[in-house]
Amino acid sequence: MSEEEAIQSENSDVTAEEETVVEHDIEALLRERDEFKDIALRLQADFENYKKRVAQVHADDVNRATGKLAEELLPVLDACEAAFAHGADGVEPIWSALMGALSKQGLVAMDLVGQPFNPELAEAVMHEPGDGGDPVVVEVLRTGYEWKGRVLRAAMVKVKG
Repeated sequence: MSEEEAIQSENSDVTAEEETVVEHDIEALLRERDEFKDIALRLQADFENYKKRVAQVHADDVNRATGKLAEELLPVLDACEAAFAHGADGVEPIWSALMGALSKQGLVAMDLVGQPFNPELAEAVMHEPGDGGDPVVVEVLRTGYEWKGRVLRAAMVKVKG
């Protein structure tokens, strides 16, 4: 073998080794890129979940605070309702305005007259004998209210049965 052929043979061996090393490096870089991409996607998903969780906690805090305010205003509503029931002049517009504003925020007055008695919605403070069937609300002594689907204050009722 001539010297030229020996150098060419050596160069081809080195080139083959270099190609193998380069292919190995490319595969390693691709794996590393995929790992970083997965990490970035997980971080993005975690951040989106965090934003949703913070928004939900904020909404819950606002609902709790407004519910507490509505609960503090229930004695005012009771006084307006009692004054209106006794024929006091000028109370009805104030009572209606207050109920309207609170209703827009989620307050609902429970209408229980004629409904089967439900201890989750009302407290039976008076009882009247009935025909032996299920107890039914015959009179509401103090209005009960719900705030965004949960009982804010149970009604005080008279039941029959």
